[in-house]
Parts: sequence; structure tokens; C-alpha cells
Amino acid sequence: SALYVLPPGFVESTCRSRIFWMKLNKHLLQGKFFQLEINDPYAGPILLDEKLASRCGYVLSEDVWGNPVFRASVLGCHVTNEADELFSLTVNIKVSSFSSMRAAVTYTYPMYCSYSFWASREILCEENYMEVSVKTDVPAVSNDYTVAWMSALPETQNVAYQLWQLMFVSPSGRKRITVSDAGKLGYSFNNTLSRVYLRAPYHSNESDVSPVSGVNMNMVTSTSMYRQRWLLLLIDTTVSCPVDGTRFTDTALTWTVPSVIPTLVVQESTFLSKNILMGVDGQVIVNPEEKNYLLEHNETHIGITIPIGAEGGQLKSSISGGVYGVIYSIDLFLEHTWTDADWQTTKYTVIRSITTPFMPQMPTVTNNTLPEERLFNVAFGRFLPDVSLVAIAIGNVPFTLREAQHHGFKIYETPFSNRMKEFILEVSFDDPYVLKEYVNRNETKYTLLVNYTVSVGPEMTLWYHSAEVECVIADIEVPEAVGYCDEENLYLAIPTFGLHQYWNLYLGNKLLNRHVVLTNGYLAATNSTHLILQIPLFATGVIYEDVSFQKIKARFDVTLRKVRTMETLQMFSVSCNFNSSAFIICHPDGTIMVSAQMKTVPAIDMSKTKLRDSSCKPREYNEGHAFFKFHVTTCGTSARFEGDHIVYENEISYEKETLPGQSVPTITRDPDYRLTVLCYYRAKETLVLGAFASDPSTSPAFGSGTMVARSNTAAYRRIRQTLNVVSRVSKDDSFVEFYKPNVAILKRPLEPVFLEVEMKDESPNAELYLENCWVTGSLDFNNAPRWNITVDG
Repeated sequence: SALYVLPPGFVESTCRSRIFWMKLNKHLLQGKFFQLEINDPYAGPILLDEKLASRCGYVLSEDVWGNPVFRASVLGCHVTNEADELFSLTVNIKVSSFSSMRAAVTYTYPMYCSYSFWASREILCEENYMEVSVKTDVPAVSNDYTVAWMSALPETQNVAYQLWQLMFVSPSGRKRITVSDAGKLGYSFNNTLSRVYLRAPYHSNESDVSPVSGVNMNMVTSTSMYRQRWLLLLIDTTVSCPVDGTRFTDTALTWTVPSVIPTLVVQESTFLSKNILMGVDGQVIVNPEEKNYLLEHNETHIGITIPIGAEGGQLKSSISGGVYGVIYSIDLFLEHTWTDADWQTTKYTVIRSITTPFMPQMPTVTNNTLPEERLFNVAFGRFLPDVSLVAIAIGNVPFTLREAQHHGFKIYETPFSNRMKEFILEVSFDDPYVLKEYVNRNETKYTLLVNYTVSVGPEMTLWYHSAEVECVIADIEVPEAVGYCDEENLYLAIPTFGLHQYWNLYLGNKLLNRHVVLTNGYLAATNSTHLILQIPLFATGVIYEDVSFQKIKARFDVTLRKVRTMETLQMFSVSCNFNSSAFIICHPDGTIMVSAQMKTVPAIDMSKTKLRDSSCKPREYNEGHAFFKFHVTTCGTSARFEGDHIVYENEISYEKETLPGQSVPTITRDPDYRLTVLCYYRAKETLVLGAFASDPSTSPAFGSGTMVARSNTAAYRRIRQTLNVVSRVSKDDSFVEFYKPNVAILKRPLEPVFLEVEMKDESPNAELYLENCWVTGSLDFNNAPRWNITVDG
């Protein structure tokens, strides 16, 4: 593949202490694949992989922002070293649009590092390897050659001549191997002009993990040995690095490293801490407190505390198990320099990338609704900048943001000083997608159902959250009715706003609809604002609160009920006093009230009128009227069935006058005044008479009454038993065979009775007219109850 010039801003690099540090710009790699090659000046390009990285002192990872990061030790493989002071490393960056890396573009990037202030011992704890390098200045020795020193250390007896060897000491024992064998186990050992270094992977077979001041340390205890003639070189190449030490709270993370590591400091009494530095993202932080970082140290620990969300790290949104939360990551390093009797100076560097566990942060929906403006204002948050609103659904109707704005919803973001933000949604109460429900007496409950779709984090994971926001406001005026009357009718005027939408009108338990209005003889008319209901005085449903002589106090009630719940909100009543010269009122408890008007010529004395039972006299009277009040079970009232009605009948008449005769009164004259009173009750609505508990003054009348007047003519004269009249009951319609007198006759309902009435009197002035025949329980003419056999002849 050809070589290309690097795009500007694609790579940035630095030399931090003794580490090459290179970062690639993720935005310029968007949608691309890349590989790194180490360009060895002698062997050519070598592809970087994980195994090579840990053995050769390389790290390939990402920073907290997702930019690829490459780090290399200046003592790493393929690094050109000039006198342990100048170091160079060339990297090939290969970029391709394909995962197979075909048609790759290769950028060659050389890096240089200058580092001459080496400590006696330098230890580097990288993410994937541990490295120790030791100064090997050998003092001049005397020419006295002796082999006695060979016996000083038993292990040295077998050290190969002019060959480096490694001695590992672990809980499983001692192991002495050559440098080449150590390489096969993942170690890297070599020497430079003035130093020896050992690089070891974490958790090798020769390593041991043990706690130091509560922090687990991964330790490789080793001695590097070299023998040449009279020189036996034994170098302590022990290395120990922390493998944990991080802890988290809701607000901060703390990273702890031991101050004194016993395997690295043999004589703790001579230990002296010289300098402690901390860094973030490869940069030394000179004044940590300015960035709210806390760097603490005492005899046992060095601690770095970083507030969650602090500058230098990245707070990232994430979804875990369907829950929204955040993760905070930061790249730290710690550099501790100390002296002790054994080592003069040790520089101890630890690089650690720290990521908090997933921290759930359930967003909240805040209702900032303004009832007086009839506007829902709903805030949804708080979120990090890496969350964006993608779509909403209102009342389960989906909208893209563009569609939502076009429809009239208002959507915008509100930022906060801590870089968080909220999504604000404004929707009018009167929007068709807002649910409206009439509640309580005069209130509407407006409900906004919102489903949010948001894109979360760099991965742009879609996440959904639903909310229900309610607002109840008193924005409905419950109607008030106006009542008035004329001479014959009651009227109710009711505002039509909300009728049938929120409320219905009821007459008792019946919905007051067109059918009920028509069948009850009411009249209903509507104008632009009101429904006017006209109710005749004697119509069904009128309540007679007080009935007296020529005066009626009547009331009509209509109930306002909620459409859905049938809950009563208001009772509309109109009540008036009426002057009525003639009326009949049939109460549901069987009470009948009649105001009878005198229409005879000449006039009669109304005080002498009566019902069939002559003991039933008028309650009140004057020259032209008589007022009766009686029960259907009294005063000689008769009953009969007519279709699905029971008809109760009585008669108002003038008292019989006796005409003078020869010696004893023999002839009675029919009254000059007769008025038939009829009350109709629906049979299925009639309860057992006398068992009514209701007060007639508060119960709506459901009986209807009529009065039939009889004219005062000779044709209506009637002969009573004092005349020579005989009646017999025939066994059939042939009128040949008759039942014997004073014998009980059994007849079924609706079975015909064949009655013969004969007047034996031969007076030329006598005529027989048969009007009413009835049966009573005794010989008493006025006994009750009585059952009609014939009516009106």
C-alpha cells in the first residue's frame, strides 16, 4: 500500500516521562477500520497484537472519549536507543474502509523521546504489563582473582558463563531459566548501555498476589544474574504493581496505592518519600485542588479522589437492563519518587484507566403546567449532552420532531450549568390529542399521555419512557335553570351548553328525551342558548305540594345528572300556585282530590253534595264549588281493569230529595247534580293500596283523572227499590232458566252475567232506565267495596 501524508489533526503525540504517548482522532476514523504496525528499522513492519504488546511494552486502548491511544515504553521492542538518552519509534497507521483491511491507506508516523534523568530504579505499572529497569554501574574491582566468592551464594554456582539468567521466587518455589526461555513465558529481559530491565505480564505463573495496606499487589520476585570471569552480577529485578484499589460512591471515585511496598523497600526505616505527582490523560496536574481533585498521602497510602463528572474525565449515558444511567471514566497516572538505603532513588509510575460501575439515574418528568394559560409544560430530564430526543408520541399517536413542531407542539431543550439538560414539551389543553374528562361538579381533567424516544450515549441506543400528566381545572359552568308559570303551565328554561356532552336531564329515573316529552304531553323548544320546557299543570310528573279548595301549589322537578356516572349535580324545580275552578288529582298512594264546580240550573246547595258513600261530604265548599279528598278504598269507590290500567270510579251527587206521597214516602227523586270521578293508574305500577309510605305532597302523581258531568234532564230519572222492580240472573242468554233468589252464584273473572230487570209498576208516568248495577258484600245499598256489573246501562 502507498504512503500518504497525515490529515491535519489526525494524530497528536507527546513524550511523557519515559513513555511514547500517541492519540488518534476518532472523528477522522468514523466508519473506518485501522491497524497499527511497529516499523522496526531492521526487520520492517510488525503487526501489533495483544501478546506482542504486553511483552514488548506497548498499550493500545481508547481514552475516555473513545479516541484510540497508543503508548510505548522507551525500553520497548523495536525502539531505537541512543545512549539511554534519545529514543525513537516509528508507527505505521493503516486505515481502510473494509474490515479485511484491503485497499488500506498507510500513514507513517515517527515519534521521538528524550529522557536522561533516570532513577537508580524505575518501575512502570502499565495496564497490561509491569516493567522494572535498574542502573548497572559496576564499580572498579581489584585484580586479586579468587574463586572463593563462588561459594558465597549456592545459586551462583550454576550460572552459565557470559550468559544472563533469571531466578524467580514464588510460593511454589524457585525457578532459574535463561532469558530466551523467559521470553517464551511472556517476559522480556534485556540490557542497555547502563541499565537492565525486566518486563512481566500480570498474573503469570511466577507471580503472586498479596495485599499491601488493603490493596492487592501483583508481584514478580526475581533476581537477574550474570557471570563473567571474576564478575558475578546479581540484580534485584523484583516488580510489584496494584491490581485494585478503586472504590466508588454516588458522588466520587477514589484510587488508592500503598505508600510503602515491602518487597520494593527492604529497610522501611530508611524509606523517605520525595515527590508525588498525579496526572490525567497523560498530563501532570500541578494544582489538583483547582480542578476539585484531591491528592492525599500518609505513611501507608496515597489516595486520589475525583468527583463523579469532574473535568478531565467523561460522563457517559448508558442503558443497562432497560434502565437509563451514567458511567464516568477517567485516565489517571500516579508518579511516586522515594529513596531508601538500598536503592538511592526509585521512581514508581502507575497508569490506570478507571470506569465507575453503571449508576442508574431515573429521569423525572416534571409537571410545570400553567392552568391559567391552558398549557401543559412538561420537563423531561435530566440528561447528559450525549442524549437527544428523537421522537414523541402524544396520546399514542407518533410524531417525529419535525411533525410535532408542524402540528403545533413546542419542543425545546433547557441547558444547566453542570452540562446537564432537560427536554421541554408544551401542548395546549385544547389539542385534539389531549384526553378530556368531565370530573367533579364543574371541572375538566386534561390528561397528556407522552411517550418519549431518546437516543442514548455514543452508541445511540434507543430508549423509551412514557409519562402521564394530568391537570384538573374548574373551567365548566354548571347551568342554572329559570322557572316561571302561566295560568295553566309550568316552564323551565335551562342553558343548553354541555347538555348531552357533560350532563343529561332526568325526570325521576327517566332520561328526558324527545319520546318522554311527547308521550307526557310536554312541549320542548330550543333557542341558541336555552332549552325551554313547558309542562301542563295536570301532566304526569307534576308534584302537588298543597291542594286545597280552588288552589293548587304545584311543582315540577328535573334532575341534572352526569352523562357517564349518573351522579346528580343539580335539581331544577319550578313551583307555582294555581287557581283552578275544577280539577281532579290522583295521588300514587290512592288519595283522590277533587274540586267540583256547580253547573246546574237552578243552583244547588254544594254543602249537600256527597260521594257514593253519603257519609263522605265535601271538606270545603262555597256557592259554586265543593272540594273532596278521599282514598280509593273508601267512600264507595269502585275499581275495574281497562287494558293495562286500573280505573277507580266514584260519583259526586246531590243528596236525594224525598217527594211527598199519600202516607209514607215511596218515591225518591234522582239528584239534580251528578259528577263521575275516574282515576286511571297503570296496573303494573300500582302497589297494595293502603301500603303506600310516601307522602302524597312529595310524590309525583302517576294516576290520571277525569270528571264526567251528567246533565239535569228527565231522561236521567232513576227508580230505586221502592218501586216495584224485580231483578233476576239468568243461567244463559236464553233468559228461560233463572237462578233462585238468595243463592250464591259463582262466576269466574270476565265470565258474562245475564241480568234481567223488570218493572211491574203500571203507572203511565213511570219509565225504566237501567244505568249502573253493582254487587256489594251485604244488603246495604252503600256498602263498600262494590263491583260494577253494568256501567252507563
